[in-house]
Amino acid sequence: MSITEQIRTRLQEAFDPRELEVVDDSESHRGHAGYREGGESHFNVRIRAAAFKGQNRLARHRAVHAALGDIVPRIHALALDIDA
Repeated sequence: MSITEQIRTRLQEAFDPRELEVVDDSESHRGHAGYREGGESHFNVRIRAAAFKGQNRLARHRAVHAALGDIVPRIHALALDIDA
């Protein structure tokens, strides 16, 4: 299973979002730090879930990082757009 699929699966299971978009943006970072041939090094995630209601930005980011667990150290960059 690709890292993109793993991210999508873990976030779906953890937050049951009404909106989830996981984009492998690695190709736009070709030649920059952390780029790996074949991609799956830079990601943009947009997630909307009721589970985030009442949480501040830091709490939301921590929750996503906790849900992704061992995936986070295997990627170079993770941009998060999180809302309730």
